[in-house]
Amino acid sequence: MELAQPFDMSLPAVSKHLKVLERAGLIARGREAQWRPCKLEAGRLKEVADWVEHYRVFWEQRLDRLAAYLNEVKPKETKSPLRRGSRKHGPR
Repeated sequence: MELAQPFDMSLPAVSKHLKVLERAGLIARGREAQWRPCKLEAGRLKEVADWVEHYRVFWEQRLDRLAAYLNEVKPKETKSPLRRGSRKHGPR
C-alpha cells in the first residue's frame, strides 16, 4: 500500500506494474513477514540505457543525413517576386 499511496492508482494496478518490472528484471521482490520489499536492479537499467543510446545515435545520424539531403534538394527561394523598376507606385 505504501507504493500505491503517492500515485493516483489502485493497489492492484501498482501490483501489476511491479510484476511487469519484475519479469523484465528491473526489480527484485522479496518477502519479509507481511512486507514485500522491492529492490531496483540498477545493472539491468544500465543495459536498457546502453541499448537506447545505440538507437539514439543511429536515428540522430539518419535524421542529420535526411536534413542535409532536404537542404540540397530544396528549391532556391527568390528574394522578391517583383523586378526592380516594375513596382507600381501609389498616390503621392
